[in-house]
Parts: sequence; C-alpha cells; structure tokens
Amino acid sequence: MEFTQEQKMYAEIVQKAWDDATFKQELVANPVAAIEKLTGKKMNLPKGKTLVVRDQTDESVVYINIPATPKKSVDVELNEEQLEAVAGGIEGPGGCTPTFPFPWNPIPTLPELI
Repeated sequence: MEFTQEQKMYAEIVQKAWDDATFKQELVANPVAAIEKLTGKKMNLPKGKTLVVRDQTDESVVYINIPATPKKSVDVELNEEQLEAVAGGIEGPGGCTPTFPFPWNPIPTLPELI
C-alpha cells in the first residue's frame, strides 16, 4: 500500500517531534511556522482555519478529541453505480476482504495543508 504525500508528511512531522524536543515545543507553540521550517514549503491553510497541535505523549493521560458537529446533509438517493460500489464491499491488500479492525489501516492524514 502506498502512502499519500500528506500521510508521509504527517509521519515525518510526528517522527521529528518524537526525536527533537525543541522541534516539538516549536510545533506546539506555532505549528505553521514549525512545519514550514521543517519542509521548506509554505503551508496552504484555508482562510479562517487554524492549525492546533497538542502534545499527547504523556501516557498517563487519556485524550478525547471532540470533532466539529456534522453539517446537516441532504437525504439523497444513490444512483445504480453508487449502489453497486457500496454493495461490492471493500478489498484490502492482496485482493482479500479484511476483517475489522483493518490490519492495514494507514496513519491519520492531515488535511490538504501542504
């Protein structure tokens, strides 16, 4: 399985934070500047959005992330092609249908920031 550019970047940022305490402090204090410094690229953060980084390395603490409330969606019907895709299930690596939880689950991705 191939990782996306965003997944690779996320992994690089996390690894750097684990390995370099100074970088981790900079990342928590000013994530955009720290990531831009690490990558040498300007971040493309959507207007009105803020990037927040929390240090969750303290294993004695359990963290819960409360996501934004989902926006109301319109109740729509799927067309035949969409129904077929849903009914077909999913295939994991090697053509097998995985059991849950996925053993090949990729690392979380950052939004398209970079």
